[in-house]
Amino acid sequence: MPINFDEIIDRRNTSCLKHDFAVERGYPADILPFWVADMDFRAPAPVIDALRARAEHGIFGYTQVKNDYFAVLQNWFRTRHDWTVERRDLILTPGVVFAIATAIRAFTKKGDAVLIQQPVYYPFANMIRQNERVIVDNPLRLIEGRYEIDFADFEQKIIEHRVKLFILCSPHNPVGRVWTRAEHEQIAAVCLRHNVIVVADEIHEEFIRPGFRHIPFASLSEEAAAITVTCTSPSKTFNLAGLQISNIFIRNAQLRRRFKEELSRTGYDEPNTLGLIGAKAAYEHGAEWLTQLLAYIEENYARTKSFLAAHLPKVQIIEPEGTYLLWLDFRAYGLSDEALNEKIIREARLWLDDGPIFGAGGSGFQRINIACPWATLETGLQNLAKAFG
Repeated sequence: MPINFDEIIDRRNTSCLKHDFAVERGYPADILPFWVADMDFRAPAPVIDALRARAEHGIFGYTQVKNDYFAVLQNWFRTRHDWTVERRDLILTPGVVFAIATAIRAFTKKGDAVLIQQPVYYPFANMIRQNERVIVDNPLRLIEGRYEIDFADFEQKIIEHRVKLFILCSPHNPVGRVWTRAEHEQIAAVCLRHNVIVVADEIHEEFIRPGFRHIPFASLSEEAAAITVTCTSPSKTFNLAGLQISNIFIRNAQLRRRFKEELSRTGYDEPNTLGLIGAKAAYEHGAEWLTQLLAYIEENYARTKSFLAAHLPKVQIIEPEGTYLLWLDFRAYGLSDEALNEKIIREARLWLDDGPIFGAGGSGFQRINIACPWATLETGLQNLAKAFG
């Protein structure tokens, strides 16, 4: 049955980070939020049904993963990404950022260098800094409207700073690149040559636009798998972030042992009972919902592109290949980052993600989340056009 993604669901007064904490974070109470990567769509019906049935049972004690959960995961990755995962490789964590922080502590020491590619998802830098490691940046290059990796700089930085760990964002947030097999192979060759562990954040792996394909980094080869920590989660795919469950895969037994030891030191043990139930239902029965969702987001993108071309031609969209996040270039207005952000907040009454928080290369840009009903998105775009008209 067709799913009504046009339904506007009032999320206010549900302790929703996206909608309920504007004032606490210094924004006007009536601001329209398009910032955090959290969709304004109801989760798949099978997930809701499974959670309801579990809730009616009424007991929420400690839980563990059984083989039926892994079988569903294995089928999902084999069917959608031609990637075979093994039961022994699976480790559950409450979230991908939690897993990245765990990997940083497990595989590096204080003062070690960790490489990232800015502009990139800002918790990467936060986790490196807060764990007293050194941020090394291999800035992405914007060439004729498309971001590319500077591979000469990539290897030079690894050698110069004796980089131990590289955090790969694939697909890349916020610039929307879906890395090709050739790009992955170049990354793998350099990292294998210099004994660099790759933490692959693949949380947006299902949001791939037509004509592109996500390739799990660990699926490249056995050699690549041996240096990779793959971070996945149903949180973005099925809008389940609040259920606090992520699936981490580590093929290399030694790396897996070190990761588990560090995980144990955090005090985390059993997963969230409802998270496990919701994730299993999503992976087992959510494919049709996801197919319809992707079509809806693609239509939102087409409408957004058309609207900006007609009403805000000075705002350039970096053509996305994946994710439901658009990277918008406002540099033609010649505003400082502070002035640009204030104009969007105070005049357009919109809460976007300010480009500089993503690090080098973010100046003059803003990130907008288009995973919401079109009526909501259209209102936001109209507000933007009035502010900059």
